[in-house]
Amino acid sequence: MEDERRSNEVRARLRALPSVDRVLGALTPRRHAASVNAARRAIDEARAAVRSGAKAPSFDDVVRRAEAIAVEDERAALRPVLNATGVLIHTNLGRAPLGARQLDAVARVSSGYSNLEYDLAAGARGTRYAHAVRSLTQLTGAEAALVVNNNAAAVLLVLSALCRNREVIVSRGELIEIGGEFRIPDVVAQSGARIVEVGTTNRTHLADYERAISADTAAILKVHPSNYRVVGFTKSVPGRELARLARGRGVLFVHDVGSGLLSELASSLDAPADPPVDVAVAEGADLVTFSGDKLFGGPQAGAIAGRADLVAQLARHPLLRALRVDKMTLAALEATARLHLEGRSREVPLWDMAAQPVEELARRARALAAELDERLGHAGLKAEAVASRSVTGGGSMPEEDIASWAVALRHATAGAAELARALRAWDPPVVGRIEDGAVLLDLRTVPGHADGSLRDAVAASLRAQGGPVLL
Repeated sequence: MEDERRSNEVRARLRALPSVDRVLGALTPRRHAASVNAARRAIDEARAAVRSGAKAPSFDDVVRRAEAIAVEDERAALRPVLNATGVLIHTNLGRAPLGARQLDAVARVSSGYSNLEYDLAAGARGTRYAHAVRSLTQLTGAEAALVVNNNAAAVLLVLSALCRNREVIVSRGELIEIGGEFRIPDVVAQSGARIVEVGTTNRTHLADYERAISADTAAILKVHPSNYRVVGFTKSVPGRELARLARGRGVLFVHDVGSGLLSELASSLDAPADPPVDVAVAEGADLVTFSGDKLFGGPQAGAIAGRADLVAQLARHPLLRALRVDKMTLAALEATARLHLEGRSREVPLWDMAAQPVEELARRARALAAELDERLGHAGLKAEAVASRSVTGGGSMPEEDIASWAVALRHATAGAAELARALRAWDPPVVGRIEDGAVLLDLRTVPGHADGSLRDAVAASLRAQGGPVLL
């Protein structure tokens, strides 16, 4: 009897839920299919809650939930965020942002037709890789260059085309793991080459490479340290020594420098972990690979620079078809390279952020903290300008940081995690970092024109009486 009574109550609560048509009538006008989908999902959620023993939500509650669903569905899944983490090359947030000239180049070639694979002089089919090659070779001093979709792809193509079924020598200290648990040994294995490990985790000598070279050796591979650094009792072999050894023994020397740093920019860094691309080429590497969206400051891409005969072999390899880049990437990459060539690297957003004077960041932090304190202090918010340390990120310059300033946020009743979650729910979302029980908004990675958006996001995160809101 009791079970039957409960079943009757559940059925009664389910019958009391509003119909789809009734909810539709109360929603903000929008595309009909989107409204229907939101209404049905809100009612389905209400039904599930009732069946689990909850009370039936009111009509207004169902409408509010349907509105929230519709608004969330209207938002693009991939959308801009404000990066207040202080990590300049933040892989999870899209790595290097693009500037006006880079975006203009993308718009010009993507808003209509372009000469992507058309030789205008000859009036015949051309190659898409010719467009960025001139700028890349001028920048790096290499004979030739090729572009693929990322640096891991660049390494994979080189090994697949030139080292398949042969040995590749790598120091044990350079058998790195990059993001997503992808590892150098796995990339080598996928290429069909066989890896030969030399040295130890912390020390590898030139003699280790010398002893490992055999008749079956195709190449020596030197790999950038990515997002870690071994310190203390360490030794690695410079690229110029490996190039000399490889040349003398008739094998290839492939140098994966990773970050895409250029020597003209290295002077602005204290101690870059990766050698500049042009230096690696000058030291005698047969091929140098690097990323386009790290310290180069451009779009996601992998570049290969080096000997013309080897690049020609890569260009003929079938794998290149699967790794090729589109017109928008090539346009942005060429624009980035031209900015560097013209000595206008400050127009590349990454390098503009890196070069911001710490005094200017301190001024902005103090001004923003004072404004937030005045506007929201009554709601329990405490904002303070604090000295901070930013990092390059993205597998570049591990353990190196840059002086910066941030606004530290604390709330009288809400924890830092709750406040950070509310900031991420703003539009555009604000992503900061948590330190010592506070949310830090590091201004090194926030453009000056976005300070107002930061202020609005913090304000929207708080109720009028000082409680947090999860928007």
